[in-house]
Amino acid sequence: MNVLWNFIGDHWIFAIILFGMSIAAITLVVWRILLNLNAGTNMDQFLPSFQERLERDGVDGALRYCKSQTGLIPRKLFTSGLETSRQGLAAMRRSMANTIELEILPELNTLLPPILAIAKIATMVGLLGTVISMIGTFSQLQKVKEASAVSANTEEFQKGVADQGKDIGLALVATALGLVTAIPLVFAHVLFKAWVNNFEVRMKSAAQKLLLLVQHAKPAGASPPPTPKPVDSSVRR
Repeated sequence: MNVLWNFIGDHWIFAIILFGMSIAAITLVVWRILLNLNAGTNMDQFLPSFQERLERDGVDGALRYCKSQTGLIPRKLFTSGLETSRQGLAAMRRSMANTIELEILPELNTLLPPILAIAKIATMVGLLGTVISMIGTFSQLQKVKEASAVSANTEEFQKGVADQGKDIGLALVATALGLVTAIPLVFAHVLFKAWVNNFEVRMKSAAQKLLLLVQHAKPAGASPPPTPKPVDSSVRR
């Protein structure tokens, strides 16, 4: 712990940059998690109520119901499909495919590039801090060597080397902080990308279910076909 405080005191510029990136990274990860939670929809609960609304109120009622939801699948995917349902199933399929590619996937990938960028930059900043500190340390060692050579004092040279050895260990703290910031971010980025891929599969599956529901749905207010009357066998030609 003392090494960390010494690093903050001696290399405060790099400490501020690295801690600032760590705080920004935590904010982005938490923000992305909240967005993922808001984007999800429990399809096992939503589909039965949607089917009931579709059969009772027709496409218009189902469209209003989808617009009132918070999840991306009903609010954007189903809405885009229902809005073009009068043009046929092919139009619905094209509309939902465009919505997935041009609207939903870009929204799901929001904040992922900055998260990956901070992970890479934090490692580089940590290495840069270590290199700059090592350059200064070796410069001081050279000065100690020259001074000890002039005075021919071996003990002074050994003491100077020992003091600079502490600075070398202190310089490596920058690399350690960069890696501590980068490793969790890379792991979080991989998890988020996997979640996006799984969500894309769920969207395509939900789109197929919507096509089937609309295809077999009856128009709103449609009355069932009349039951044919039984033919009286007593009637003769």
